Amino acid sequence: MTSQVRSRQRVADHGEVLTGEREVNAMLDLVKQETERIESRFLEPACGTGNFLADILRRKLRVVGKRYKKSQLEYERYAVLAVSSIYGIDILEDNVQECRSRLFAIFDEAYTCVCKKDAKDSCRDAVRYILSCNIIHGDALTLKTVGDNNPSAVTFAEWSLVGSQLNRRDFTFRALLSDETATPARSDQNDVAQPALFDANEHRKPRRTRLVSDLGEKVFLPQPERDYPPVHFLEVVRAYGE
Repeated sequence: MTSQVRSRQRVADHGEVLTGEREVNAMLDLVKQETERIESRFLEPACGTGNFLADILRRKLRVVGKRYKKSQLEYERYAVLAVSSIYGIDILEDNVQECRSRLFAIFDEAYTCVCKKDAKDSCRDAVRYILSCNIIHGDALTLKTVGDNNPSAVTFAEWSLVGSQLNRRDFTFRALLSDETATPARSDQNDVAQPALFDANEHRKPRRTRLVSDLGEKVFLPQPERDYPPVHFLEVVRAYGE
């Protein structure tokens, strides 16, 4: 990471200033325990080229390597889970493509180092596909995709691992925000709250089930836009690829 400004025009048009490596690590150290929890989900709603997400993935993969490098199957399962826990949105398409490529390269370097000639293309393909679902070309303020003639709701896949089976459920970004932050931004709004992804207890959803807890508090359970049948984690491209 050599410069925090790619061009003056990008700063003028989009306010793009990339976060420096020192600042990234200092901020991530504030939540160090979560960055080292393999399944802990992170969303960067203006991810740029992935400075935060790249370091989060490195930290997670170091944990995967320490715990599971003696078993290729276990390493693959948990490395895929680590990748699947990372999400990003950016309004600039070149940033999205670079972020996906950068995250894949970090995974591939770690995977190849551990598994060497036994590394599987099917595992690499699964990671590429998951990144294509998790790093999205969109606008975190309008909650819509960008870059096409028919913008749609930004939608994320929730991935969960049960044994070697990967479960997928799709939720709109709007559904993951509280009522106070789910309204698409006006032109004078500069901030949007960052949600705890797929947290059923803290974020109300347009599609939701309302319950009351034992303490009398309202609980809002998320309702996915789409629920997929579980598949082997190495078969996600065959099962879900479009």
